[in-house]
Amino acid sequence: MKALLIGEYREGRLLDTTYELCGFAQALGAETAMLLVGNATRLPAYGGTLYLADAAACGEYHPDLHKQLILDAIQKENPDYVVFMHSSYGWDLAPRVAARLKAAQISEIIAIVNGQFEVGCCNAKMRRTIKPSTPRAVLTIQAGAFPAVQPGGAPQVQQVSATADSRVSFVGYEPAEAKDVDLARAEVIVTAGRGIGKKDNVPVIQALAKALGGELGASRPVVDAGWVDHSHQVGTTGQTVSPKLYIACGVSGAIQHLAGMKKSDFIVAINKDKDAPIGEIADVLVVADVMQFIPALTAKVAG
Repeated sequence: MKALLIGEYREGRLLDTTYELCGFAQALGAETAMLLVGNATRLPAYGGTLYLADAAACGEYHPDLHKQLILDAIQKENPDYVVFMHSSYGWDLAPRVAARLKAAQISEIIAIVNGQFEVGCCNAKMRRTIKPSTPRAVLTIQAGAFPAVQPGGAPQVQQVSATADSRVSFVGYEPAEAKDVDLARAEVIVTAGRGIGKKDNVPVIQALAKALGGELGASRPVVDAGWVDHSHQVGTTGQTVSPKLYIACGVSGAIQHLAGMKKSDFIVAINKDKDAPIGEIADVLVVADVMQFIPALTAKVAG
């Protein structure tokens, strides 16, 4: 079994998520080759075959040209799987490649179960397992779902290039709209999850954040319900944070949320479910009713 991994550069820098592709391949038990459109001075710690196209000539993103580079690498490697990160790059390129190959595409994989791929469904509230029906498949994996693995060694670089006509050209990166709350700068974040019960309980969580000199965070279900503004959302569809202290209140720990906060220095999870996924990465798991525990903790901190 072989996988062709499609790494990413942005503004001349290799993205760390590229190593999550290696973690996925390791979990799959697949041999690998990698394709990058990037910079020869910033190569990954990857000891396999690396097809490298110069971003200065190809652009960091040029959909038709990058698609052709991938198709050329597929012809050389004959992989069973072509694997992208579930990022804006992967969202755009994966279906283009799958359509050209007439291959199945499976998006946003979060686990491998008995050789099949597990993905979220029903707004990430449930999971299902999928098996491709074509000999070759194009996959995207959810950021944070698989460990970042650096195989090490010097890559065996093969310089590649291609030409392609396109009506689309890469202009540049546009900064994201400024948020009301910049959680990325916060040293303490106290996050409200669906387990707090209702919108009226948000001020209880906010009071703890204030007592600790921190900021209020929120999980996606809380934002989707309209309890908290999107500017407070933590996760792959919100803000990625790494505070000194992260307190998750009633947060179950969906992959998308964990990917946005798992690099926090110290994580405290408060949940009445002792088996909640967030407990697997928490430094301290408090098994308690959030709305009973938080007021007591706030009083202790403020006292």
